[in-house]
Amino acid sequence: MIELWIPITILAAFSQNLRSALQKHLKSRLSTAGATYVRFFYAIPFALLYLVILNQVFELPLPEPNANFIGFGIIGGATQIIATALLVYLFSFRNFAVGTAYSKTETAQTAVFGLIILGDPLTPGAIIGIMISLVGVMAISTARQEGGLKNILQSLSQKTALIGLASGAMFGISAISYRAASLSLGGDGVLIQAAYTLGCVTIFQTLIMTLYLQVKEKGEVNNVLRNWRVAILVGLSGMIGSACWFTAMTLQNAAYVRALGQIELVFTFVVSYIFFREKTNSTEFLGIVTLILGILVLLLGV
Repeated sequence: MIELWIPITILAAFSQNLRSALQKHLKSRLSTAGATYVRFFYAIPFALLYLVILNQVFELPLPEPNANFIGFGIIGGATQIIATALLVYLFSFRNFAVGTAYSKTETAQTAVFGLIILGDPLTPGAIIGIMISLVGVMAISTARQEGGLKNILQSLSQKTALIGLASGAMFGISAISYRAASLSLGGDGVLIQAAYTLGCVTIFQTLIMTLYLQVKEKGEVNNVLRNWRVAILVGLSGMIGSACWFTAMTLQNAAYVRALGQIELVFTFVVSYIFFREKTNSTEFLGIVTLILGILVLLLGV
C-alpha cells in the first residue's frame, strides 16, 4: 500500500511547478521581490479558508501554539525568505549556474539538519537514493553549461558555489523547522497541525515582505494589487503546494519529502517538451533518468 505522504508530496511538486510558471508570467510586470511577494500575500485568504474548513466543517480542533512552535515557525519562515533571496542574488553573477547547482544540495543538507535537530533517522537505502537523485539534479542544472558537471565540481571554492550552498542550507533549515513547528503542536490531527503552521508562517512572511517592499521598493505593493487576476492563481496554487508540503513533512522525514519533491523537475521537462516543443539534450535526459532512479531507490529504501 502506498504511504499517504507520497501522493501528497507529488501533488505538492505539481502545484509548485504550476505556481512557478504563473510567477514567471508575472515577472514581466513585477520586480523579483514583487513576484515573490505574490506567493505569500495572495495565499493568505486560501490558507485561512482551508484552516476554517478543517476546523468548522470537519470539526478538527485548532492547536494551541507553544514556545517551540513560535520559535521554529519564525526560523522556518525567515530562512525560507533568506534562501530565496540568495537564489535570486545568484542570477546577478555571470556563472550563476554553478551556484544554482550547489543550491540543489538542499535535500542532502535537509537530511543532515533533520538528524541533528530532530534526530530523524535515515535508512541506508534512502541515503543512496538521495545521493543518486542529487547527481541527477546537478547534471540537469549544468546540462547547458560548458564543462558540465566536471566544471561544477572544480568550482567549489567560487563565491557563487558558496552562495548556492548557503541557499541550500537555508532551504534545508526551513524544511526541518516547519516539520518541527508542526510536530510541536502535538495531537493526531496531521491536517490541522500542518494547516495551522502554514497559516501562521504565511502571515509572518507576508508581514516581513510587506515591510521590505515598503522600504526598498515603494509602489511595488500597488503593482501586486493591480495584477490580482494572475496573482490570485499564484496564491491558490502556492497555498495548495505549501499545504501539501507541510502535511507531507508532518507525516514523514523532511529529507525524504524534499527528495521525492524533486520530481517537479520531471514535470518541468514534460511541460517544456509537450507545450513549448523544447528539445532535451543528452545530459539533461541522463539527469532525468538518474533523478527518477534515485527517487525509486529512495521509495524502496524508506
